[in-house]
Formats: sequence, C-alpha cells, structure tokens
Amino acid sequence: MLWKKKKKVEQTNNHYETKEKTVDEIFEKAKKSSDFSTISPIKNNENITLSYFKTLVDSKVLQQSLLPSLKKQVTDIETLSDLKNVIPIEEIIFTNDPEEIDTALHQGTVTVYFKNQMDEFALFKIGNARLGQRETNETDNEFSVIGPKVGFIEDIGTNLHMLREHLDTPDLILEEMVIGTRSRTKVVIAFIDGVTNPEIVKTAKQRLNDIDADSVFDNTQLEQFITDHSRSPFPLFITTERVDRTVASLLFGQIVIFTDKSSYALIGPANLMDFFSNPEDFYLPSLIASFFKLIRIFGMLFSIFATSFYVAILTFHFEVIPKDLLGPLIFSRANVPFPPVVEVLFLEITIDLLREAGARLPTKIGQTLGIVGGIVIGQATVEAALTSNILLIFVALAALASFTTPIYKMSNAVRLLRYPFIILAAIWGGLGIYVGILFLIGHLARLKSLGIPYLVPLYPFRKSWAIGSFIRPNFTKTSSRPQFMRPLSKKRYTPATNKDPDDGLNSE
Repeated sequence: MLWKKKKKVEQTNNHYETKEKTVDEIFEKAKKSSDFSTISPIKNNENITLSYFKTLVDSKVLQQSLLPSLKKQVTDIETLSDLKNVIPIEEIIFTNDPEEIDTALHQGTVTVYFKNQMDEFALFKIGNARLGQRETNETDNEFSVIGPKVGFIEDIGTNLHMLREHLDTPDLILEEMVIGTRSRTKVVIAFIDGVTNPEIVKTAKQRLNDIDADSVFDNTQLEQFITDHSRSPFPLFITTERVDRTVASLLFGQIVIFTDKSSYALIGPANLMDFFSNPEDFYLPSLIASFFKLIRIFGMLFSIFATSFYVAILTFHFEVIPKDLLGPLIFSRANVPFPPVVEVLFLEITIDLLREAGARLPTKIGQTLGIVGGIVIGQATVEAALTSNILLIFVALAALASFTTPIYKMSNAVRLLRYPFIILAAIWGGLGIYVGILFLIGHLARLKSLGIPYLVPLYPFRKSWAIGSFIRPNFTKTSSRPQFMRPLSKKRYTPATNKDPDDGLNSE
C-alpha cells in the first residue's frame, strides 16, 4: 500500500540527506521504544487501534475518558468522524499526513485508526505537559526585597500566559517556530506591534531560522546560536527569569525570546549598561536606586582592576604608595617568597575554586564550604607566608564586588577579565593596564546586539540617555522610549507635572 510520503532531515557524514518515510515506518520505528504502546481496547474487535507513547500521554485522561467511551459506544463508531460524538475530548484532529502524525505522537497524542482502513487517523492530544514541572515559580536567582517575585518556569505555555496577564493588549504579538531537527523545540518571539522596530524582529527571526542544529535545550544555548559575536566574553542578550523585567523590556521596544523547557527569557537587543540595572530599581525612590546603581558600576570596575593595580604598584610603581602605608605593606610581604603576580594569581584561582565548588554542591553544603573554606584557607595562606594579609583583603573585596552585578553572565565576564589585566600589569605595570583598557574599549565598541551597538548610548553618544545609563532617572524623565532602539512609538506616557507639596492641604 502506498502512503503519503514524509520528508525527514537526517545527518549522515556531516551532510543532510532527504529520506522519505511512510506511516508504517513511523510506527515500526516507534515500536523500538519500550514506552510505545499499540492496543485494541475493545474485546472481539481488533479493528479500532490506539497508538501512543505511555511516557507522554496523561494516563488519567486515557483511562477515565478515552478508553471507557470507546468501549461503551463502540457500536456507534462506523467511521473516524463518529469519534467526535463519542469521546468527550475537545481537541481532535483528522489527518493522513505522516509528518503530522509523527510530530503529534512525540507531543503526547493518541493516534486512533482502523486497521483495515488506514487511510485516515484521528489524533487526540492528551499529553501531560505539567508532568515533571516545578510547582513554584519564585525568582531564585534574581531575588529582590521589594517588588513582585513571580518568575518563569520550564513550561512555555505557562510563561506566555503570565506574559499575557501582565500585558493585556492586542498589540502583543507572539510568533512561534520550531528549531532542532531532532528535539523539535518550540520557540516563541514576543514583541509589541507598533512599538518594536520591525527590523529588529526581522533580524531575530532570520537568525533563528538559520539555526541548523539537531537540538536546542535552553535559551542560553539559543543565545549562542544567534549572538553577533560568539567569541566575546560579554553577554549580548539579557537572560532573565523575572516577568516584570520582561514586560518592561517589551515596553521599551525590545524583543523577548521564549524556549520550551527553559525557565529564562532572552531579551535583546541589549547594551552594556542594561546589565547593571536591577528591576528593584523601579520600586525604589530615584535617589536611592541611582546610588545603588552607581555602587554596582563601581563594584564592577573595582573587581576588574583592584588586583591588577596591586601587581602594577608593587612591581613597578612603589613611588605611589603613601609613606604611612609603606611600612605595613613591607611588613606583610616580608616573608612572602613569591613575586606579586604569583601571589595574586594563587589567591584569585583559590577564590574561583571555592566559588565553583560552592555553586556545584547542594545549597547548605555549598554555603558552609564557601564560608569555612574561605576563612580556613585565607588564614592558613597568610600564616604560611604564601601571601600577604593586605592582598587577601583586596582579593576578598574584589570577589565581593563582582557579586553586585545583577546578571550572572556579566559577573562571569568580570571574573574572567581580571586575569589578562593581572598579566599585563605584571609585564608592563601601569602601561600594561592602560593598553588593556584600550583593547577592552575597542572590543566593546565593535560589539553589537541584533545590529544595535553594545556601548550605546555612550558610543555612539546619545546625550539624553547617557546620564540615565548611570543612574535611575525620575519617572518624569523616562516618559520616552530609548531612541537608539528606533521604536515606532516614541512616547511611553505623559508625565504628570510637579505639584506643590501643599496642594490640597489647605483646600476646604
């Protein structure tokens, strides 16, 4: 019997070949898996047949709705179309397309067909999408004291539901596509029609469509496929689990990418200063939020340059050390046998080892290891004269400062940048740090995120938004969307005029 053919892409010797597949071949391949089941639920009638993957379907719906209805009203079933009147399941699809059947089987669908008349199939979607999903959706990695604590989970349907709840507008557009020749992962691009520049949406869709991979497991993996500069240590997209941050980004004219089975949303285009903004800034007064943002930026700079300046000063520039500090510094390094660069690298690597070990262990053990290990190792290295106590303070402060960065990926980039600056400081001193800064600025100036310069609004300079990159302006100053995003709608809201503090107090 000839069946309607299906084209499937399979990889052989790094080349893609087209292979034709029939419905019979689909079922034969599925039978190789132990969780695939083909049954005839009605006694003395093996004509009506059900095929499905037991690990994907909702067994409760199967046992309580589908099978009892078939057994009870089997006499009323003469054709597949009669199933609509017999089975109390709303979503039924009738098809004879092998590709559609194959896809549906792997998405939790029960296929019903007549053995003696296999020219049409009924698909009942009773997949258990919530199986294995976590019940809570709190933001564990982007915690804030003030503001909502609702975050995304690994179910894309739930994530899109939360997004729709926060943005009750018909202008919110969700475009779906499937990526991965084997994983067939559902990916959704979200943007606001009439606000987001169509060129940004077009660029993102083109890069997603160009992905040629067998599987995509997470949004962070997807980011590496579509990023403008894959070799840069700097993240070019914001990964967030917070719903409020995602909604704010959409309103600013950015796009958001969701991937099924991923609890993070991918926001772009992004610029460097976006990674030092915390959603909590919008829930605090402007003055306090601006102070905290400046602290984060200072923490990032201190984390990168603190230890490299220590190496440069002790190796080449003793003259900059104040006389009052020179004595304690000489005393602390009197018995240290290593040059400053070896001393610094030893402590930096030790701190990173403690951090990685603490992150990979269970929470309670990791916290204990970080605290106890840091104290014990730090004290032991000073007493063994492997390092000076002054350097230990600098390294600890630099490690602490790196944690002020709200986005974990940017924190990793800051950790990595410390090492080349330490090496350059050991070779050329202050000149080496200066050369490293020039290379860093040049690299940042070359970066783009979905075609938008990474250093904007600092370079190219945009006066109206440059100051707002370092502070959190008052709401009266943020009524317009960032012009470097080229939004179609420039105005977000009309700010209220400032009122006299005594307005209404003396009115009768």
